[in-house]
Amino acid sequence: MKKLIALLIFTFGISVSLAQTARIQIIHNAADPAAQEVDVYVNGALALDNFAFRAATPFIDLPAGVTLNVGIAPGNSGSVNDTLKNFQVVLAENKTYVAVANGVLDPNSFSPNPDGRDISFTLFAKDNIREEGNRPWGVDFVVLHGATDAPIVDIIAKRVYQPVGLDLTGTEEVNEVSDGEDSFWWGRRIVNNAAYGDITNYKRLLARQYILKVTPGDDNNTVVAKFDANLTGLGGGAAVVFASGFLNPSANQNGAAFGIFAALPDGNVVEFPMVVPTARLQVIHNAADPIANEVDVYINGTLTLDNFAFRTATPFIDIPAGVTLNIGVAPGNSGSVNDTLKNFPVQFEEGETYVAVANGVVDPSGFAPNPDGRDIAFTIFAKDGIRESGYGYNKVDFIVLHGSTDAPTVDVIARNVATIVDNAAYGDITNYIRVWANNYILDITPGNNNNTIVASFEADLSGLGGGAAVVFASGFLDPTGNQNGAPFGLFAALPDGNVVEFPAIEPFARLQVIHNAADPLANEVDVYLNGTLALDNFAFRTATPYIDVPAGVDINIGVAPGNSTTVNDTIKNFVVQFASGGTYVALANGVVDPSGFAPNPDGRDISFTLFAKDGAREQSNNSNKIDLFAVHGSTDAPTVNIFGLGIYLKNVAYGDISNYLSLRAWNNWIVITTPWPNFSIVGVWGADLRGLGGNSAVVFASGFLDPSANQNGEAFGLFVALADGNVVELPQIYGDEAQRTINKIMNENGEELTTVSTYGLEQNYPNPFNPSTVIKFSIPQSEFVSLKVYDVLGNEIATLVNEQRAPGAYEVTFDAGNLASGVYVYTLNAGDFVQTRKLMLMK
Repeated sequence: MKKLIALLIFTFGISVSLAQTARIQIIHNAADPAAQEVDVYVNGALALDNFAFRAATPFIDLPAGVTLNVGIAPGNSGSVNDTLKNFQVVLAENKTYVAVANGVLDPNSFSPNPDGRDISFTLFAKDNIREEGNRPWGVDFVVLHGATDAPIVDIIAKRVYQPVGLDLTGTEEVNEVSDGEDSFWWGRRIVNNAAYGDITNYKRLLARQYILKVTPGDDNNTVVAKFDANLTGLGGGAAVVFASGFLNPSANQNGAAFGIFAALPDGNVVEFPMVVPTARLQVIHNAADPIANEVDVYINGTLTLDNFAFRTATPFIDIPAGVTLNIGVAPGNSGSVNDTLKNFPVQFEEGETYVAVANGVVDPSGFAPNPDGRDIAFTIFAKDGIRESGYGYNKVDFIVLHGSTDAPTVDVIARNVATIVDNAAYGDITNYIRVWANNYILDITPGNNNNTIVASFEADLSGLGGGAAVVFASGFLDPTGNQNGAPFGLFAALPDGNVVEFPAIEPFARLQVIHNAADPLANEVDVYLNGTLALDNFAFRTATPYIDVPAGVDINIGVAPGNSTTVNDTIKNFVVQFASGGTYVALANGVVDPSGFAPNPDGRDISFTLFAKDGAREQSNNSNKIDLFAVHGSTDAPTVNIFGLGIYLKNVAYGDISNYLSLRAWNNWIVITTPWPNFSIVGVWGADLRGLGGNSAVVFASGFLDPSANQNGEAFGLFVALADGNVVELPQIYGDEAQRTINKIMNENGEELTTVSTYGLEQNYPNPFNPSTVIKFSIPQSEFVSLKVYDVLGNEIATLVNEQRAPGAYEVTFDAGNLASGVYVYTLNAGDFVQTRKLMLMK
């Protein structure tokens, strides 16, 4: 080429030095095989000898203002008389040109242009050409459509980023073409509706790497070809980009295939490599058939995966797209593609990302059928739209495949979080699920019964923030019915090909135990589980935090006095079984010897027992609320109503356990009354729930309304057991504050407060009595009340009431078991009201 350029300079040197000049670059882009090399004569003199297809001169000076005859002859021509084409040209002074030899010598022997453009051999020329760019960070270029059999096209530059303040004059922004490539980067149309022979005005792109997508002019969603245009070293430069060759070489004398090239000002021609259409694929081996423990995978007859083991995966790899691939699966250590057991023709879409999971069994008749009737024959389960990374740095994105042939439709529940797979049958693949990168317990349950846990697994995702995975159920629920294949398990394939097994965990439940047995004999107890001391000196009105306990097996819970020596000291034994994954609260309640305590007014059994609730919660799903339930645990207390802000529980008897209430974590109160028609206020308690948002609790009534009739056991009170095991006593409210609270709470709940309109002291019943009797009284307003019993000489025998009481009707029990037979009097003092009545004790 240097010799040719020197020849040009020599040929025209004298006239150039004495006359007007112009600058020109010549490019050979005629794809006709007959013009593979040409000789170029200028005014009869050989200027370019054996000038090759897809070559270019640097910019040179030529005379301006005069007619130049440019003749094109075959390579190795003998003289100017061999020229096939001649062109008369006149260059303007100080102008800069590009001239591109293009077309074919005999158009009849080539495919016509789809748009009817003339494809005869010619020179395409353009002036105002740049030998360098106008911006140091950019590349300036024109584009020639030089492919004779190509239709009108657009060219879109992908991966273009426009920094603020930079000038991209000459480019037209277009919507992203949805082909799966870096869709968050812009696409820019650098050629718009260009037909054969068109040369664009100048365009400018940043000096970086691009994918150039050639599309039909009216359809940017159909990509004809892609090219890698690396402009990173060309900042401040310029170029002539030209489409070259044939879209269909076989119809064009097997000429050069279509491509895109750039001629630089120094004469170097750079080919932009064609980007072969690819997709991304991860392959997972999940076929539990023992005969397929290792397999060889052939793609189009070539061994691609050798001895690919069960429960392994490839990383994501590039594979050809847009063409049919035959995937053959053969036993491990196969001799050739002829050993394949199954073949699957597949075609992948360009730019898409897939996972393909080999699953099933080679001979279904030798294995347990699927309970839902799904086909378990060896196959490939595939899904597109797969992610190689997650969308949040502190979260994990994953899909789940049900790949266990003998397993029924299942749910997968992240314990105490949410159901993440709902009613998945064999072969089903979920959509993407996103969770925080934490540690989880995954419970597998039948799809129609979340109370039965088939298996549980620990899924530690704490180190996978920002990642993605394919989680798959694998193996057999019953290996003995499936040729002793691998047992059921849960696995995760990561994008790098690592497969992580989620460890199976022994079935367990969660349990909180509360000691609420007010019997003084049980003030402290020892609790044995299956003969082993589990709780030592467990005190009345204390609780454990939630703990793990075995599930699915019988557990003997033995309760013994505190400081017991062995399990043989147990007073009561309870055989229980907890469901795997369940959460429970168990309250020890009642008295050891009911005959030594006041009976329950409603006839409920007060024997020592365990009150249990399943479906317990260790926390609230709302950070602004607390979830709680109430337990009536006071043996001598009657049926009551319980009111508060957001609390409305009616007719709660001893041993009753309410449903959960979700209350705002703010200041609250609890008002306990007896039901109509004998309405009275049992008491008022403060319940400050501030600071407990997101927590759960158990509110339990505890102790005796009348300790004197219950071996002087602890007096009645309300207590709250939190999930961490802390027990808090709620403070009782008296006086005017109690009255204001009653008014507020009862009005909030739409309950009528005024129950009596006059003071009154009723005759005791029964009368005569032995040894106890009931005395009823009523007050219409809040008062300090005194109710006392005297003998006939005026000596005070007993004080039954001596406190502030809210308005209402009341009854108290007078036990005269230690008194002699005779007549006694009882007096009620309430404010200014005083009334006395007689009662008779007959033994």
